[in-house]
Amino acid sequence: MPLDKGGHPLAQAMSGILKTEDMMSKDVIRLTIPDVSGFAKQLRANLPESPGHVEMLNHVARAAGYRNFQQLRSQNPPGPEIDRKRIERAARYFDERGRWQSWPTKRGVRELCLWVIWARLPARQSWTEREISALIDEETLFRDAAQVRRSLVEMKLLTRDRDGSNYARVELAMDPHGLALMSDLAERRKPQENPDIA
Repeated sequence: MPLDKGGHPLAQAMSGILKTEDMMSKDVIRLTIPDVSGFAKQLRANLPESPGHVEMLNHVARAAGYRNFQQLRSQNPPGPEIDRKRIERAARYFDERGRWQSWPTKRGVRELCLWVIWARLPARQSWTEREISALIDEETLFRDAAQVRRSLVEMKLLTRDRDGSNYARVELAMDPHGLALMSDLAERRKPQENPDIA
């Protein structure tokens, strides 16, 4: 989109940025902005004569390739805020290979750990009690598959027949905190799987 080269300070500033960009290398540098509203406020504070907050949000959105801020927001709906301390507390219950080491006493931490086990169960399959216990034992070190199975059923992440002969994973969207924990555990396992060669 061509910039207005008129007298508006924002247009002049953007024009200056483009000229500077022409002299720089064309390497692609990615920028993730956790809070676009805070970013716009900070940007406004550094401009001598800046537009209002909503207008600035629209400028930022257009610079990112959207028609306006409403389109940016509709195509990137705000996600839930992740409690990093909660993730770190749950991560302590896993070893360096991502295996669950011990049973947490706090329910919230325990449920995050259970999401990890749920995610590691193959989708759209069913198992006997012995088969699902073997899968759970592969992911845990404390070897109490019965407790894990019961808890997964109580959380409605797993179904079982009345006689306990058939188990199946319930297919649903993963809890965002569980997803964040899975991501942290995957990062932890990377050095083990791909050691650097000196």
